[in-house]
Amino acid sequence: MKAIATIDLAEWRAGGTAASEVERTVDEGLCRAGFLLVRGHGVPEGLSDAVRAAVRRFFTLPDTVKQRYAVTVGGRGWIGPGREANGYAEATATPPDLKETFAVGADTRTGDPKVDDVWFRPNVWPDEVPQLRELISCYTDAMRVLSDELLALCAAALRLPTNPFVRLAGHPTWTCNINHYPAMSVLGRPEPGQFRIGPHTDFGTVTVLDREPGAGGLQVYTEPEGWADAPYDPTALTVNIGDLLAYWSGARWSPGRHRVQPPQPHAPDEDLVSLIYFYELNHDAVVRPLAPPIGRRRDLPPVVSADFLRTRLDAITVG
Repeated sequence: MKAIATIDLAEWRAGGTAASEVERTVDEGLCRAGFLLVRGHGVPEGLSDAVRAAVRRFFTLPDTVKQRYAVTVGGRGWIGPGREANGYAEATATPPDLKETFAVGADTRTGDPKVDDVWFRPNVWPDEVPQLRELISCYTDAMRVLSDELLALCAAALRLPTNPFVRLAGHPTWTCNINHYPAMSVLGRPEPGQFRIGPHTDFGTVTVLDREPGAGGLQVYTEPEGWADAPYDPTALTVNIGDLLAYWSGARWSPGRHRVQPPQPHAPDEDLVSLIYFYELNHDAVVRPLAPPIGRRRDLPPVVSADFLRTRLDAITVG
């Protein structure tokens, strides 16, 4: 898919003309598709594989055991099959997504119960897989560092004199969803219009995806190409921007619209696990869209991050 560009963060860190070229590529890529492939990300080698192996042990537990950790969308724990339909974010009535999720999130409490009980809940760690806590904590620490660097790069790509996200993301909300996409041989044939994840855009700033390639894999939508398979690079992470960052850009950038195909008949035993880190801002951050000539619109009012996200999370919850 030609619309999705590849960048190397090592080149940006080095500065000079190479860094300027990375910034130009980021701006153009986010205008086109809202997606990038990112090399030089600095995530420790082998960490995502270790997380994936451990969480697979959780997903193989009986549902009666996983039910002890069951939550709804936005919670911390196991989001079982049939609980989420991402297509509803676009007001598209789709069957529930063909997946299950183990979710963790920011737990650095503010001291305000009204805030903490929504955005900084304690994480839930299954006793049956004790190594999950340390592995996922290491992974999400690395994702937080990377996401802050990506936001700094976004500010630099627009030639802003300072990085506003130092202030806006000092105590951010975030979620890490580990999605399991079971095989067709287990699920049976999908319903008409049913996906592993229905078409949608993400809600926050940057989403960092470590995925396994497959026949029923990630697709990205762009105006020139329509739906097309996303490129895969084993040395890179897939990054897309969400509604909040696109809004901050004054509609200069497009949130990355995407979906995950249902399991395919020619690969009935394909079973995939994706690690997805959704980064946001401080729960009370006031986002003021960039005005022209950087932004594209003058009519976008300021929004509060938590309010902006809540309406979207509620929309995709089934039941």
